[in-house]
Amino acid sequence: MKFAKLFSILVIAASGIYGAIGLYFLPMAGFEGDVTRVAKLPESMFGWTKSRPALDSKLFQAVSWQDADVLVIGDSFSDTRVWQSVLVKQGLRVRTQHWNSVRGVCEDFYSWVRAQGFRGRWVVFQVVERNIEVGLPRAANCKTEVYHPSVHADRPRLPPLVSREESDRSGRFSVGIETAINARDYERLSAVADFGGLTLSGVKVARVKGGCKLFSHARCNDALFWSEDSSRDLNVSVLDEVEKMNARLQDITPIWAFVPNKTTAYLYPDKQFWNAAEQRVHAPNLLRMTRQALQVHTVDLYPGNNSHFSTSGYLLMGEEILKAMRQARPDGNPH
Repeated sequence: MKFAKLFSILVIAASGIYGAIGLYFLPMAGFEGDVTRVAKLPESMFGWTKSRPALDSKLFQAVSWQDADVLVIGDSFSDTRVWQSVLVKQGLRVRTQHWNSVRGVCEDFYSWVRAQGFRGRWVVFQVVERNIEVGLPRAANCKTEVYHPSVHADRPRLPPLVSREESDRSGRFSVGIETAINARDYERLSAVADFGGLTLSGVKVARVKGGCKLFSHARCNDALFWSEDSSRDLNVSVLDEVEKMNARLQDITPIWAFVPNKTTAYLYPDKQFWNAAEQRVHAPNLLRMTRQALQVHTVDLYPGNNSHFSTSGYLLMGEEILKAMRQARPDGNPH
């Protein structure tokens, strides 16, 4: 009887200790941002806190091939359809396809896209910087389109959150412990004035000049970046591939939207590729856009915890693309 009672006490005590530890570590295991998730650094340090613009859900409805005025082919910067809301607000009907579905602008692209039922005059090709030099030659050097349809293209998206929410933490006790250890290491290393940065699982924690004027997160002097991002400028010869693809589009007007890496926007903003792309293929200069936004202290243009634009950044991107469309038409009308 004594042993049974002792065992029960031990079980209750162990459960209590485990629960107490869980209450401490589990709040660190919920991630909203992609780079906080990979680095396992807490949102309490790097999660944005400033409220974002609220967007109408009607701007995020799906449009069929047949009804679209504008076809967007892009990556994760287009998948949320936030920048496209600027075009939709102007009365344009936009269909978005991921590069995973449309894997090239092949020699038969024009006949293929018309066979899908697309009758519009615009195609916006969006590519993030880290995929430009490898992705564009691959997209250009193919003869026949091979389409991989996705049901997501025909479903509406939800507008972005106005305030940040943490994701589900259930079953992630070990992640919380690892996050706490990483946070402790970061706190120790970043306490010095000449903090030179820290790399965790492919994510670089770097000090940003004037960071607290540019970010709303708690550790606003520092932000998170993909460590693979290069300081090297892009080779402008890749624009030859863009010109090759443009020549296939006949009466469709292309707009190429090259999105700078977050690292480029904050740490290496003097790259010249975007100037060359603007001059040669009339691409909206999204690096100049980011530089101008940071010069006027736009907060969370890219959030500290994410490698993508915030709602504010996406809306600026949409305005630049809309402006490029107007400049491409003699009458300045994108419709």
